[in-house]
Amino acid sequence: MSVDLDKYFARIGWGGERGPTLGTLRGLQHAHVLGIPFENLDVVVGAVPSLELADLEAKLVLGSRGGYCFEHNTLFADVLEQLGFGVTRLTGRVRVGARPGEVRPRTHLVLAVRVPGSDGVPHLVDVGFGSPDALLEPLPMIPGVVREGRGRRHRLVVEEPDGPAPVRVLQAWSGGGWLDLVAFTLAPTLAIDIKVANWYVATHPRSPFRRLFVQRTLPAGHLLLDGATLTRTAADGTATVEELGGDAEIAALLEAEFGIAPPPGTRAAR
Repeated sequence: MSVDLDKYFARIGWGGERGPTLGTLRGLQHAHVLGIPFENLDVVVGAVPSLELADLEAKLVLGSRGGYCFEHNTLFADVLEQLGFGVTRLTGRVRVGARPGEVRPRTHLVLAVRVPGSDGVPHLVDVGFGSPDALLEPLPMIPGVVREGRGRRHRLVVEEPDGPAPVRVLQAWSGGGWLDLVAFTLAPTLAIDIKVANWYVATHPRSPFRRLFVQRTLPAGHLLLDGATLTRTAADGTATVEELGGDAEIAALLEAEFGIAPPPGTRAAR
């Protein structure tokens, strides 16, 4: 099956064009990031999120829920393909918070999207990073070119350019310098490998997603709930932090400010 486009567009508040143009891609990516929150509540209550399109539609489109990278970008890839875009699924290694020299597994899904009739340069698209430094618009996959969009600045750099599989690193301008977000190659990832990575992230005892981790990008800021710690970041980068009192307060916050109806058993940590 495929996702019902009318229902999806209603969910993200999109009333614009549906042709496979760069303008459509830009608008849809921004609307999706603002319209559907990033969350890992299924993992917190002991479940592995389904990547079947019917389940993603029921959860992210029709339900008051969000998801993490595998869910968001699987859903978005189907929408883009229905509209006529060319989509290649890529897996990458998240570098935010990594120690120097640490090599993490490929546990993040991104998309390389081609716009029909364009100059042939694919665009990096990611609606499932869930960070105040994440992409809000497509990034042309041209190394070294800095792109500013929706108040954020990004670029791609290439590591090991002469190797058999050059590594591309998405960077964001943050705190006065370039911050590595995710590293990936252009080798397409098969659906079965995405399912394995999804299972690993949801079940590994040391996975960071086994604690509550919820984010929402707002037109004028960003919300992050990490365990019982809530961080509100304004558009100018200033942040306020508060500690929540318990599971009842967390559940109320999820509904009131993140637009999420939490499943039974939701709590700050497992």
